[in-house]
Amino acid sequence: MHSADPTPDPVADIPWADWQGAPITAATCTSCPQAALRAAGGCEPGRSCLQDAYARRIDRFFRSHPALANEHLAHPYFEVRAIAARHAELFRLPALMNDPDETVRLQLALRLPQRLLARLQDDPHREVRIRVAQRLDPAALPTMLKDADYQVRCTVARRLPDALLTLLMHDSDLQVRLEVARRLPMPALWRLVEDPAPEVRRIVAERLPAPLLDALAGDADWTVRWEAAGRALGHTLERLLRDDEAEVRERAAERRGTLEPCRG
Repeated sequence: MHSADPTPDPVADIPWADWQGAPITAATCTSCPQAALRAAGGCEPGRSCLQDAYARRIDRFFRSHPALANEHLAHPYFEVRAIAARHAELFRLPALMNDPDETVRLQLALRLPQRLLARLQDDPHREVRIRVAQRLDPAALPTMLKDADYQVRCTVARRLPDALLTLLMHDSDLQVRLEVARRLPMPALWRLVEDPAPEVRRIVAERLPAPLLDALAGDADWTVRWEAAGRALGHTLERLLRDDEAEVRERAAERRGTLEPCRG
C-alpha cells in the first residue's frame, strides 16, 4: 500500500537525506528495519520515509503505520520522537517528559492527561508552557500567573475563571492587561479606569455601563474620550459635546443624534 496522503509534496525537491545528512539510497532501504514495508509498498523514499530528515515525510510514514510509533519514542532523531509521540499510546508518553528537545515536549503538552500536564508548567521553553496554559484545567491556571513570559500569562488571562482575573489586572505587560480588560466583569472592571495605558482604558470605555462613563469623559487621552462619546448618556454626553477635540465632539454629536428619536 502507499501513503494515506495523496497530495503532492510541495517541496519534493528537498534532498532525500537521513537525519545525519547521508543521502537516502537503495542501500538505505535495504538496511532499514522497515525494509519489509518498502517491499510491500508501505513506504516510499522521498515521500513517506522513517529514515528521512524531513518531518513531513516522517509524518506520512507514521500516519500510515501508527502502530509503529511506540517503538520509536527513543529514536536518536528528535523529529522521529516528536512525530511518534503524536501516535503513541498515552501510557508511553511520560517517559518523554524530560526529553532534551522542546519539539518533543510540545507534542506531549498536546496529549498528556491533566494530572501529568501540570508537570510541564515549568518547562524551560515558552512554547511548551503556552501549550500547557491552553489545555490546563482552568482551576489549575493560577499556578501559572507569575510565569516569566508575557504570552504565557496572556494565555492564562484568556482562560482564567472570571473571579480570579483581578490577579492579573496590574500585570506589568500591556498585552496581558488588554486580555484582562476584555473579560473582567463589573464591578472589578471599574478599577481599570485608572490603568496607565490608554489602550486598556479604551476597552474599559467600550464595556463600562453607560451611566459610569463620566469617569472617562475627562480622560487625558482623546481616543478614550472618543470611545466614551459613542456610548455616553445625559450629563456625560453633554460634557463630551464640548470636548477640546473635534473628533470627540463629532462622535458625541452622532451619539446624540441616535438618542433624539427616543426622546420623541
